[in-house]
Amino acid sequence: MKVQVNQLIEGCILSEDVFSLTNSPIVSQKTVLSNKTLEILNAFLIKEVAVEPTLVTGGKFTPAWVEDEVKSIKEEHIVVQHSFTERYLKAVQGYKKLFQGWQSGMAIDMPAVRALIVPIIEGAIENPRELFTLHHYSTVEDYLYHHAISVAAMSAVLASVLNFSKGDYIQIGIAGAMCNCGMAKISTKIMNKKGPLTKVEFEEIKKHPIYSYILLKDIKLLKDEVKKAIYKHHERIDGSGYPNGVKSEYLSPYERIISVADVYYAMTSERNYRSKQSPFKVLESILQDQFGKFDMKVVQTLTKIMTNFSLGTKVRLSNNKIGEIVFIEQKSPTRPMVRLDESGEITQLVNQRGLFIEEIL
Repeated sequence: MKVQVNQLIEGCILSEDVFSLTNSPIVSQKTVLSNKTLEILNAFLIKEVAVEPTLVTGGKFTPAWVEDEVKSIKEEHIVVQHSFTERYLKAVQGYKKLFQGWQSGMAIDMPAVRALIVPIIEGAIENPRELFTLHHYSTVEDYLYHHAISVAAMSAVLASVLNFSKGDYIQIGIAGAMCNCGMAKISTKIMNKKGPLTKVEFEEIKKHPIYSYILLKDIKLLKDEVKKAIYKHHERIDGSGYPNGVKSEYLSPYERIISVADVYYAMTSERNYRSKQSPFKVLESILQDQFGKFDMKVVQTLTKIMTNFSLGTKVRLSNNKIGEIVFIEQKSPTRPMVRLDESGEITQLVNQRGLFIEEIL
């Protein structure tokens, strides 16, 4: 919906790029507005922008001038289709409430978890492009809850493309959502720590798959494969993972899928002790730096999904130049050709190893 800039608040999410007198947007679509971005809009004398009806907190954003209009729409019985973003943010807040209950000792209500997760999975299956924008909404404070919903969606879409049945990909999605539920048993002092963890603190964090399994082991609504996948989602096929350091022969397709979704989302999101990286840079790291740790069939599936939606995508390079992806070579999917907005020049990232895509806009 279109909103006057003077009615915007922090936490609003842009649904369209904002341009001034430049070819490149001054603020990009999917940006979560802060005081700094509001100042930029005012500095460029922008009068009106398009925003999502939902704030990044999951709450509804209703400017005063549309209240009467909304009332009129309701009276006319017009059904408004909620955007995937809106449903996602509400699911994040719903998961947050459930997680806080687990922290206080409440049992896990699996029907309530399913009610949150299944609609998100179905929405992601219908429009998988949305998967590659979700990291924009994550905050350091609410990372764990965004992680749960995003990994659920990513895991389910990967499983669907890998030809798992609907019943199986929903189970895999639920496993993705619950793989970190054991963090509810970790000290909040450790979870909320600013800066790197000590060795002792990290060893405690590494116990969360065990805690997750303990919380879920007696829930009959979950298949055994799901419980095992949750327990093993930090294992790696080369044996370098945890908690048991098992190798590929002990890892089912469930945990192979979830481990890729988990590490992808973790690396593309802002953390207390690590800055977020662009999806392309993360994918390059998984393909090269972490080669041998993940199932290549799953990684190649993620690559295929991502590059299918990348042609025409606006990106910011590591030298801060803005451009558009115009060609993707199958041998180097993370290093496409980019046409620069300012000059029209084609930059071949495959020939410039020091240059990479910093952010998808």
